[in-house]
Order: sequence, then structure tokens, then C-alpha cells
Amino acid sequence: VNMIKNKVCAKYHAERTPSNADILQVTIPEEAEILRPFLQIRPVRTISGVAVVAAMTTPHECPHGKCAYCPGGPDLGVPQSYTGHEPATMRGIQNEFDPFRQVESRLTQLKTIGHSINKVEMIIMGGDWCSKPVEYQQFFVKGCLDAMNGKISATLDEAKRTNETAEVRNVGLTFETRPDWVTRESIDAMLEMGSTRVELGVQTLSDEILETVQRGHGIEATQQATKLLRDSGLKVCYHMMPGLPGASPESDIATFEQLFSDPRFRPDMLKIYPTLVVKNTKLYEWWKDGKYTPFTNEQVVSVVSSAVNKMPEYVRIQRMQRDIPLHQIEAGLNQGNLRELVHQKLEAEGLRNPTIRFREIGHYQMRTGKDVDPANMQLVRRDYEAADGTEIFLSYEDTDLDVLFGFTRLRYPSAEAHRPEIIDRTFIIRELRVYGPVVDIGERDIDAWQHLGLGEKMISAAAEIGNTEFDASQLLVNSGIGVKEYYRGLGFTDKGPYLVRNL
Repeated sequence: VNMIKNKVCAKYHAERTPSNADILQVTIPEEAEILRPFLQIRPVRTISGVAVVAAMTTPHECPHGKCAYCPGGPDLGVPQSYTGHEPATMRGIQNEFDPFRQVESRLTQLKTIGHSINKVEMIIMGGDWCSKPVEYQQFFVKGCLDAMNGKISATLDEAKRTNETAEVRNVGLTFETRPDWVTRESIDAMLEMGSTRVELGVQTLSDEILETVQRGHGIEATQQATKLLRDSGLKVCYHMMPGLPGASPESDIATFEQLFSDPRFRPDMLKIYPTLVVKNTKLYEWWKDGKYTPFTNEQVVSVVSSAVNKMPEYVRIQRMQRDIPLHQIEAGLNQGNLRELVHQKLEAEGLRNPTIRFREIGHYQMRTGKDVDPANMQLVRRDYEAADGTEIFLSYEDTDLDVLFGFTRLRYPSAEAHRPEIIDRTFIIRELRVYGPVVDIGERDIDAWQHLGLGEKMISAAAEIGNTEFDASQLLVNSGIGVKEYYRGLGFTDKGPYLVRNL
């Protein structure tokens, strides 16, 4: 592409060579569709079928105080647990933490570098969400939706209704919080705002280590939060921190094994954040005083690769390290490509990476450059118990190539499910995902995996399982705001924050 650009610029004596973004900005839609695959910058941003947009909340103190490893905070002008140098934090600072401006600027940036922004997965960051006033929460979510809608709504409800049919739709909404702040009331509030996923700062399964780092809760809070969230139809992501004070490589490997062998936990997703020493933390003082020694790079890679190899096929690793610039790290992992190093180690040792992200069709094609024949797809079923309920992970896969095209997470909840919509004999779709590059809403790309009808097939399979195996009376889905129209077209009707279909 650069050779072509240079040749044309030389022929017409252009003053400068346009960037890929410059070209995409002046193309008509028909041209953009042809050129986007060649000019798109960082295609990984949308290779999983959605455009991920993060917004940062105003700096706010955690009510319990500050964990030993935690940087940032209102006194430093940045959200707690952030340094102020992460890309999302810097966007927050540049936009004075205004939700509308943050989302608008990120959408513009993604569009400029060639990404489709019709399907947005929104992640709201900035510390413990559930400890913030509900009025602020509603203001912030409304601002994010207003930016996607391209207009200011009078209320949050109006913004949500508008987004259901907007050009830029919110297909997923994630909040970050602490396990001990997850209650029935906080879950109800998150559902009313359109939440589909909650990320929990679990960090470790050792009560002793949690006490050492002054976390302020134990694993009992994690167990309870996980159950409440799952029974409410929400997806659960754990943040885990190998290398905390008191941990060893062996104990951390055992912790990752317990995550998936112990039915109290078994998260859907993980963010793995190896412990880093940064300034303005107690951990930094401990390190300077010789009271703490972080893992070496080799130890981190060894622990994470060993853990990944033993993980189940239903887990997705969202991230493998913090977005903290290397010059901000005083000690600890000082290489910015942990995911790549882990993949290289697994490959060198002939070990499998069974996790979702690695097996997604888009990532497989990007990694290998190979096409996959959809005729080789088959529906695979995996059952497991979690948080006193039954989980079923249905997926379309090419089992020979170990490639994943799409999946759904199904749950028959525990008897303690608190939502009034989740009556006796309710079968829950907690997630439905078809992978591959983003296909614009209303468009059909016959070569795109997102339009092979896999979603509808998995919903039919879910209904059949719920009906015949669980004697379920209704199929209930916790849908993203911008996906509600899709489910209504398949016979689902609104019921509170959910959609349901009688069986």
C-alpha cells in the first residue's frame, strides 16, 4: 500500500503522502468498503465483531481506602488504580472526564482509522463503579449513549430507547467494581442502565494475601458477588494479579487452577494483571525497603502460560497486562507484549491455548493468513456447574483446526435468583456472540461469519435444551441495548431490563 501511495504522489507531485486515515476520510461509502481491509489501522480493534470504547469516570476515592498496590486517586487528579498515563485515562483527562466528549472522540478516532463503529461495546472504567452515587452513574451512562446517538436526550430512558435503533448501537455495557460492593440493589441499578457484564477486582483467592495488600474483603465476597451476577443474567470477568506480596509462582499457578476447579468461581472472562511496582503506592515503599520482590519477566511468562494451558474452553482472556507505560514501572514485568510471549512459550512447548480469544475465527485468520471452510463447523456443548447453577457453553467450532466461530452462555440459575423476571423454570442466555470483523447493522456481507445465521441457530438450540432438559417455561436474555431489536425479531418480548420468549 505504501509503495502505491508513494508512486501516485510522485506522479502528481503531491506535497506529502497521505496517511491511511486521510484517504479513508475522503472516500465515499462504496469506496470505503473496498479500501477498509487494506487501509485499516490496528484491525485487532474490531476483529472480534465489535468496536470497544472505554470511558473514564471522575476521580473518586474508594470508601474502604487504598490497596497497597493501587496508584492514582483524587489527590493526584486521576481515578484510583490508574497512573494518568494510560491511553483511556489520558482521553479522560483531555475531555475533563466528560462521558459524551470521551465517547465522541474515541468513536471519531476509530472511524478515522478505518473501523466500523456501528456495534460498540462500552466499558466504563475509573475505579469502583458501585460506590459512586446512582445519580452520577445515570448521568455518565446517559452521556455515553448520547454520544453514540449523536443527540442529547432528556433522560437516560430516552437515550436507551433512541440507541435501540441508532446508527451506532451499544451492544454491550461493562462496569468495573469490587466484589464487596455487589448487592442485589447495585445489580438492579446496573441492569436498569443496560449492563451486560461486570468486572470484579478479585486479584487473588488467598484471604491472607488480600489482607496483606489491605484489599478490605475476602474471597467470600467474590463467591457471593459471582452468584448474584450470574443469577441475574450478567457476564462475570475477574481481574487477577499474579505476583502479589506473599504469592509465589507455584501458589499463583494453584490459584488459577482453583479458579476453574472450584464451582464457586469459574468466571466467564479474565483480565490478568501481573503485579507492578509504581510510585505513589505502599507497594513502592515496600519494594524500596526490600520487603517486596516482584516476579521476574520469566516468572510472569511461566506462571501465565502454565495457567492458560489449563484453562477451560469457555473462558476469554480480555487482557494480559495493564496499559501502564513502561517508563512508569519501577519494578515488575517490563515488557509490553506479554500475550505474545505467552503464546510463543506455549507454541515452543507444544501446548494448547484453549481460551476463546486465541481460537476466535478473526484472530485465527489474522495469525495464520488461512481461510476456513464453514462446512466444517459443528455445534459443541460443554456443561459445568457454577455458583449453585448449571451452565452450558454451546459453540460453533472447527474442532480439527481448533477455531471458534460463535458461542452462547446458558444458565439454569440457583434457587436464590432475586430478579422478579427470573421466575421458576427460567433458562437464561447470558451471552450470545458471533465472531469475525464487524459487519455494519443493516448490511449483509455473504463472506462474513456474523451473517451465517449462527446466532439464530444457537438460540433455537438453547430453547430446545431449556424445554426438553430443564422443563423451562421461558427463555430469558440479558441483551445489550442495541441488540434488543434483533431479539424482538426472533419472537422475544420486553420484560423489565430483559427480553423473554415463552417455551
